[in-house]
Amino acid sequence: MIAQNQLIDYLDQNLDEYLTIWKQRIRISDDDIYKDKVVANGKLMYELVRRNIVEPIGDEKIAELAKKVAKQRVEANINIGDFIYNVNLGRSVLFNHMTNSDLSSNDLQPILESLNELFDKFAYHAVTEYTKIKHDELQEKISYIDETHQEKLSILGQMSSSFVHEFRNPLTAIMGFVAILRKENPEMKYLDVIDHELKQLNFRISQFLHVSKKEIDGVEEEEFELSDVFNDMIDFIYPSVVDVDVHILNNIPKGLRIFGQKDKIRQVLLNIVMNSIDALKEIKKNRTIELIGEKKKGEMMLHITNNGPVIPEKKLDTIFEPFYTTKELGTGIGLYVCQKIIQNHKGQISCKSSEKETTFTITLPAV
Repeated sequence: MIAQNQLIDYLDQNLDEYLTIWKQRIRISDDDIYKDKVVANGKLMYELVRRNIVEPIGDEKIAELAKKVAKQRVEANINIGDFIYNVNLGRSVLFNHMTNSDLSSNDLQPILESLNELFDKFAYHAVTEYTKIKHDELQEKISYIDETHQEKLSILGQMSSSFVHEFRNPLTAIMGFVAILRKENPEMKYLDVIDHELKQLNFRISQFLHVSKKEIDGVEEEEFELSDVFNDMIDFIYPSVVDVDVHILNNIPKGLRIFGQKDKIRQVLLNIVMNSIDALKEIKKNRTIELIGEKKKGEMMLHITNNGPVIPEKKLDTIFEPFYTTKELGTGIGLYVCQKIIQNHKGQISCKSSEKETTFTITLPAV
């Protein structure tokens, strides 16, 4: 105890010098709203050091000061690296002073080890609290953005639902009369083109209805083969395939079955394949789309790959967000709807892209 008391007396006598050296070397901004409390916090830390020299103090007291200082550092918008630098600087300056005392190395060594543990615990609690506060702030901002975004989606849903229902009535009539014309005049030119474009328009309208959540519920679920879904839609996309000169490789094996809403899964495949066709317009030859299906550990995996241009990495994280689009006249809701449909089927959808190819992978529970 004599050695400890001698060291405390020595440190007390040189405290002002220790604090001055530390303050001259710390990293602190002129804009720091708590810069006038830095020295005061340094003195509070010194009090912990002083008490710890006599007897190691518990975590509770260390954490109390660490959390208080961390909160101030967050409010002052200080980089966590600068904060830890200042803590370690205080340790270094203090230890240098202690080695200049009259204590022998045998007496000083256990005290230094105990104080090292004190500073480590202080830094741990401070960083933990700093990180927690920053995380909570970020989550609050994300929550606010999500709420604002949901409000916008709700408004869009109400507007689009009202609009497309009014639009669909005359469109349905036109499609009906086109079907009659095809039946009565099978040789009439351009009816196939008109029919295809009307179906495309009807498909886009359906997308808006899905975003507005007006027609998602009430669709019956059934067990079906994935290859049948693709075969059902191939006739629909055939004019686009021919127009862009795309070679489609269908490697979806028979027997790959899933349970869900067949029309919704068809919409997902249709959207991704049509997006792939649009992307392939940017290359000059050997345009290819390949569909590969497989079953692994009770899951069905479908890979839709095209050899079109690369999607930049920074855009891969946003392509499934609503209203994000790279197309000049795109709505930006296609992949968003696809993701929602797959998630509703307890599945996942992802995308990887390189200079050679872009692959969309859909994972669903297999039957």
